[in-house]
Amino acid sequence: MYFYDAIAPIVAADTIDFEHAFLASRWGRDADADPNDEKNRPAGGDTGVGDYVNCPLTKPEYDAFIEEVNAGRKVLPHDFEEPRYFESCMPIEVMADRGPQTLRFGPMKPIGLVDPRTGHRPWAVVQLRPENRYLTAYNLVGFQTRLAYPEQQRIFRMIPALRSAEFLRFGSIHRNTYIDAPSRLGLGFELRARPNIRFAGLLTGVEGYIESCAMGLVVAWLLASDLAGRARNPPPPTTMLGALYHHVTAPREPKYKYGPTNVNYGLLPPLEGTRKDNKKPRMAARATVDLDAWLPTAR
Repeated sequence: MYFYDAIAPIVAADTIDFEHAFLASRWGRDADADPNDEKNRPAGGDTGVGDYVNCPLTKPEYDAFIEEVNAGRKVLPHDFEEPRYFESCMPIEVMADRGPQTLRFGPMKPIGLVDPRTGHRPWAVVQLRPENRYLTAYNLVGFQTRLAYPEQQRIFRMIPALRSAEFLRFGSIHRNTYIDAPSRLGLGFELRARPNIRFAGLLTGVEGYIESCAMGLVVAWLLASDLAGRARNPPPPTTMLGALYHHVTAPREPKYKYGPTNVNYGLLPPLEGTRKDNKKPRMAARATVDLDAWLPTAR
């Protein structure tokens, strides 16, 4: 059981062309920031404003970009491998192949952003996110790709703000393998056929760095309990730790197809009562209370 994952390119901050970029978060939270002010530029200093560098494209620029993404040379799986992609990490060329406007409603959506130079919302936007605390490297948000390295440099430099960008890392694709945990693992993440072997992280069927680390932490807690002769005490299902644990260990219907998941509110049990307002904050508050009560019992 596997899926293909991809990582996005990273560019050097001091090679971003700020004549064609602006600093802002969506919905105008940082609309007053002046990207022409040196102190607001991310070339190794504190911007003092929002996290994102926005690289706008006009409609002709966007259309030309999509055309080249579709035509660009890709690194393909081997003949014996079926390309299966995790929906949250879909390569941009796979999305572009679904339709010319798909990226405008995905990682290149301009919703909530206003270019201070024009006073209008751009046709499309590529957002850059800081990759390190020094703000010297920026990640192309949502730009996971299987394009060949030379193609990435050529095509991504069609984005006006990245026309002279230095790529510190190119995007790439890799295979993630996981097991059918509900049928193979016990409640301590031990392999049922060989209980002295335990699994953790992505192999158990979670997706994401934090999620994988979280499952490693849970396995460590459970193993420590077993070694100390204590009863296993998994985290409460009302917490994200417990929700991921339940995702991995809960029995499944015979026809259910097990697959990896990120953390999301859909994993949590519903709230009691009939109130429908502020569900997420109330779920978070419930999780905090339950986690605080559980932690002393887990040590």
